[in-house]
Amino acid sequence: MSADGWRQLVDLDRLSGWLDACGLEAGPIVDPMALAGGTQNVLLRFRRGDRHFVLRRPPSHPYMDGSATMRREARVLSALAGTDVPHPRLIRACTTDDILGAAFYLMEPVDGFNANVGLPELHASSSEVRHDMGIALADGLAALGRVDHLAAGLGDLGKTDGFLERQAPRWRSQLEKYAAYKGWPGEAGLPGVEEIDSWLRENRPADSQPGILHGDYHLANVMFRRDGPELAAIVDWELTTIGDPLVDLGWMLATWPDRSGQTLGAVGAVPWDGFPTSAELIERYAVGSRRDLGAIRWYAVLGCYKLGILQEGTYARAFAGKAPMAQGERLHRATVGLFERALGWIESRTPFV
Repeated sequence: MSADGWRQLVDLDRLSGWLDACGLEAGPIVDPMALAGGTQNVLLRFRRGDRHFVLRRPPSHPYMDGSATMRREARVLSALAGTDVPHPRLIRACTTDDILGAAFYLMEPVDGFNANVGLPELHASSSEVRHDMGIALADGLAALGRVDHLAAGLGDLGKTDGFLERQAPRWRSQLEKYAAYKGWPGEAGLPGVEEIDSWLRENRPADSQPGILHGDYHLANVMFRRDGPELAAIVDWELTTIGDPLVDLGWMLATWPDRSGQTLGAVGAVPWDGFPTSAELIERYAVGSRRDLGAIRWYAVLGCYKLGILQEGTYARAFAGKAPMAQGERLHRATVGLFERALGWIESRTPFV
């Protein structure tokens, strides 16, 4: 989106009227500025009176029901108020489409930085600080897993019955659908599809403890404080639901670069030395969680399988001219790496180092 592309989706006059009705400051909206984010959602920072706001709304053509996504995000952020989970503070949500053509919400600005974009001098110059950044990432996820979703009023946000049973079949079905794109090489171009799928079905944990699932928890979806290694906020809550929070931990492990900093997706930081190993992330999560981590390998393999299949979709669409082939080929190589990582974790008695 261009620097002024948001103007087609955020009518400032209508927004001002809504702010008036909500009693949120007074006067004109000044200094509107689009913020970069990890998704296509619109993030607009502005000031009214003495207060700064960040507005979040869906794009004009969202992949899912954009208004439903905004309502869900706002509901979860509201439920997190008063917890020790670092998150953007919700100010007010508009749950209808009549003001801006879609639901939206306002949150407090987050003073922090995205490590995936670049590290400030304090963090770039100290391997100890970078190590503690990884520890903070694990702590943030553990804190989210400790929230009682029922007490927070989120009991109906997701379908917990059969949650883990649905995972492997769902993603295998997604992979098979790519056959509709003529020219896609198919599963033959991916190592170990059958083996990974079978292993996930045969080794699925018997029980799981429901909780809040972020849905896309990794290094690039948090913001760190500028004055230290702590998290400023967990961001991009569009995939949040109620499920098994250990799926988030498995996803974080799947996206985590290796010791050299080599990544199998778009998540990482430079320099990488000092960041914790996968084993250290698991150990730290265990400190802040009462969940049984005996089957963590299953969740990590699932994370590789799911992420790989999602990335392979771009490769398949590229054959139909619906995505750039260079991007598709890059993501296909990452998918091959993810499946190889999953196979290695399945075969190793000590998969995390």
